[in-house]
Amino acid sequence: MTQIHRLDHGINRRHLLAAALASPLAPAWAQGKPLRIIVPYAAGGPIDVTARLLAERVQSSLGTVIIENRPGGGGNIGADLVAKAAPDGLTIGIAAVATHAINPWLYSKMPYNAATDFTAITQMLRVPNVLVMNAEVAQKLKIQTLADLIAYAKANPGRLNYGSGGNGSAGHLAGEMFKKATDLFIVHIPFNGGNPAQLALLSGQVDFNFDNLATAAANIRAGKLKPLAVTTAARSALMPDVPSVAETLKGFEVDTWWGLVGPAGLPREITNRLHQAFAGALQQPEVKTRFAALMAEPVANTPEQFGAFMKQELAKYENVVKASGAKVD
Repeated sequence: MTQIHRLDHGINRRHLLAAALASPLAPAWAQGKPLRIIVPYAAGGPIDVTARLLAERVQSSLGTVIIENRPGGGGNIGADLVAKAAPDGLTIGIAAVATHAINPWLYSKMPYNAATDFTAITQMLRVPNVLVMNAEVAQKLKIQTLADLIAYAKANPGRLNYGSGGNGSAGHLAGEMFKKATDLFIVHIPFNGGNPAQLALLSGQVDFNFDNLATAAANIRAGKLKPLAVTTAARSALMPDVPSVAETLKGFEVDTWWGLVGPAGLPREITNRLHQAFAGALQQPEVKTRFAALMAEPVANTPEQFGAFMKQELAKYENVVKASGAKVD
């Protein structure tokens, strides 16, 4: 008869696992308590939707998972709750490009330190941004490519404008990066949110926007918006016929991204367990299909990779935000 492999003192692997789960370092949810995921934005948006989808997928391995929406302060309120939570695996949250790369340079006072107050678990996904023109305007100005747009703007300084969801928004900063990379004079027109900015583009009040691909996709398909380029380093598999800005402007890269973090000091055992569960869920075919419908690309990287990525993004946006002059007091 096959014997169960035993370790020292006759403890088999099953007993060892039980002892580990009962240890003080074991995640709170391993002892029957729920895992809480703080989403620093309102319910119903893409970050909330994707967080809830993953929460459903990890309950078989992590137990009960609760989504708690804590919007406000541009995402700072929810992120601060994660930063100040006990590092016991009971509370984790969403880190986004705004909360962990843009806001630290945009807000005069921050309740947390984006570089030191968190433990990276895994990036969840990225959603490409896309430079879109009002289709009628593009046809009228005979702009079919990004190179055409740059040539027109150079020949007609100040004639073109672009809209965004407000000063310091991702669309605004992408526009400022574009202007700096091309040395163009293009007028920025801020609106009170992404939806008003898109309506202004559709009505012809502004000429182009750097919009979220998930938001712009329906109007692109309907022929109302003309996509000139995506802002990811390479073309997006979601719209492979649309070139990247980097194909014309080398090194240009702007992603909308978010992922999972815990408070600083989260034990490695807990971090690994959480990473294993969420990264596994991100790789499930059905999850990938549902994310694709949201124009989102899963990114199941390691804690080390996600941590390094967030530091790079934080450094990148320091110069971008300062150059834009945007500030929230």
